[in-house]
Amino acid sequence: MSKIEEIVNALEDKINRVLLKMEEVNQTNSKLKQELNKSRQEFLAQQETIVTWEEKYEALKIANTMLGSDENKRETKLKINTLVREIDHCIAQLSE
Repeated sequence: MSKIEEIVNALEDKINRVLLKMEEVNQTNSKLKQELNKSRQEFLAQQETIVTWEEKYEALKIANTMLGSDENKRETKLKINTLVREIDHCIAQLSE
């Protein structure tokens, strides 16, 4: 009988160690999930910042062109032509 008791005790010890290890893994997993969520939020915030800065950059390029800068003149003219066409289209729709 003592041999069976030793086996049962050894098995209980191994089960306890596995349960402790599983708890550690679960805690680590939870921490990693939190870090991942935080990183995703930071990434989204950075994406929004990039979009904002790109819009500001485009507006600045147009403003510089209108102030007499020769750079990007063609691009600005194209944008102005597009806006004029859109306005003409709106006027035509209102006239109908």
